[in-house]
This record gives sequence, C-alpha cells and structure tokens, in this order.
Amino acid sequence: METIVENEEHKWKEVNLPAHLKQQPEPELERETGERRRGRDILVSVDHGPQSKHAFDWAIAHLCRMADTLHLVHVVTNSDDEVLFGATQALMERLAIEAYEVAMVKTEARIMEGDVGKAICREAVRIKPAALVMGTRGRGIIKR
Repeated sequence: METIVENEEHKWKEVNLPAHLKQQPEPELERETGERRRGRDILVSVDHGPQSKHAFDWAIAHLCRMADTLHLVHVVTNSDDEVLFGATQALMERLAIEAYEVAMVKTEARIMEGDVGKAICREAVRIKPAALVMGTRGRGIIKR
C-alpha cells in the first residue's frame, strides 16, 4: 500500500494518490518559455487543522500555476499508527484532487516521522522548492 523508507536520520511513507491524477499529460504552455515552462516545486506542510487548510488554499490561489508540482508533507511522531496514517492519506487525496481541479497542478504527498520543524526542513532541502507554505498553528500576531 505504501512505501516505507528508513535511514539513519528519518523515516517516511509515500502516499499513493489517486491514479487518475498521476496519469494526466503535461499541459501545453504555448506562451510560456524557459524557466516558467519547466514548472516549480511548491512545498506545503499540512495537518488536520483549519490553519493548514487555509495555507493550502492560499498556495493554490496565489502560487500554483500549470506545470508546477505541489508537494504535500505531513509530519507525525509515530508513523506506525494506522488510524492516523489512514486519516492523513484520505486528507492528502482530497487535497490532491482539489489542487488538480483548481490549479491543474500535479501533487506528490509524503508522511514523515520525527520532529516537525526538522522534518520539514529536511524535506525542503531534499526538494529545493520555490516556496514553502505552512499555517500559523492558530496564533495571532501577539502570540507569535
């Protein structure tokens, strides 16, 4: 069902997204050339909270364009929890479908285990995204 990869630093599971999203042909971009034509990588850190959904919606509306790849990352403390994995996989499938319907971008998803900040930074180093988008954990300007 999923690929589990471990190394000395961290452990992650690839999320299998719906097959019809991965088989879409690359869009024709007649007017765009060079760097824009290749597409960008955009990393969005997601969880089950409303601030995460707001950050995802913002990224889709303001950053994503055709030929981009949206990377969804969710970090957990224990990747062996099948209930949490199932809920997170369903969340990522819904977000991937929404991303394709709204912005025509392809999506890759990964569930990582470990410290949230360190795992997101490791993923950003691996992907080298054009942008990293995450929610505020519900904190306002004073609490931050």
